[in-house]
Amino acid sequence: MKSYGNRLEKADIPVAAKEEFTHGMLKVLNEKWYGISAPECARDIQTLYRSVINDPDPFKEVKRISNDTVLEMYGDLEKLVRSSDNPFLTALKLAVAGNIIDFAVHDHCDLSDTIERVLRSDFVVDHTGRLMEELRKAKKVLYIGDNAGEIVFDKLLVSEIGNPGLTYSVRGAPAINDATMEDAEYTGMAALTKVISSGYDAPTTIVSRSGDVFRRCYEEADLIISKGQGNLEGLIGEKDKRIFFLLMVKCDVIAGFLEVEKGSCVVYNDLYAKTDRVKKSNR
Repeated sequence: MKSYGNRLEKADIPVAAKEEFTHGMLKVLNEKWYGISAPECARDIQTLYRSVINDPDPFKEVKRISNDTVLEMYGDLEKLVRSSDNPFLTALKLAVAGNIIDFAVHDHCDLSDTIERVLRSDFVVDHTGRLMEELRKAKKVLYIGDNAGEIVFDKLLVSEIGNPGLTYSVRGAPAINDATMEDAEYTGMAALTKVISSGYDAPTTIVSRSGDVFRRCYEEADLIISKGQGNLEGLIGEKDKRIFFLLMVKCDVIAGFLEVEKGSCVVYNDLYAKTDRVKKSNR
């Protein structure tokens, strides 16, 4: 919520409007925080914020800057992947590194430093081998995107996967700085692979609240790749063995759930995590 506070301070609106948002936000947090997921709560707060400042897409400029920043890097990142000893792993690490771009959590990030750190580190939870096995078998892949800017990193992984049956999903409408169809077209993702809208305007994925096209694609997918913490919060309850979660852990709650430290990068599948734990306990 810090990003809203900083933006509200700079917004050219009456003090009364700022106070209206603050009181409204506290009301949402008090009434709904424990009843719905954090991303769904963020949806309600964003709806309030948009109405107070009278702007349907208050993060539009930030999203464009994020996209442009990574697009400028894309050529060099693409060469890095191609020259790597393991192009898939490099593209996978870059896609996870891109998850640092999240203005719902912080107002800026050191992207170059994050890329270097992730490339020289191992995933703390690493089901990459399992993911590669499933990708080789999958005819239909659903790749659920997360943030603007990050979508450009996703292009590297989508290209490396090279599955003609891959569909990339974006938010149904502006949701903080998450990628929408406009971002998919602007960054070239729509030219690279099929892109669909989730039909839902929260910074998460709730299958039951998504549109018909998304739900059909979800049901028919042999493999699902879910980017980011928000999508994990919405999908982990599905207990769906097809889902591989790629993310950088940004809060203590998710760190506790995954049993990792905050800031860790993971490639996580709930089924294999349970299997691995059973194996470890039997040693």
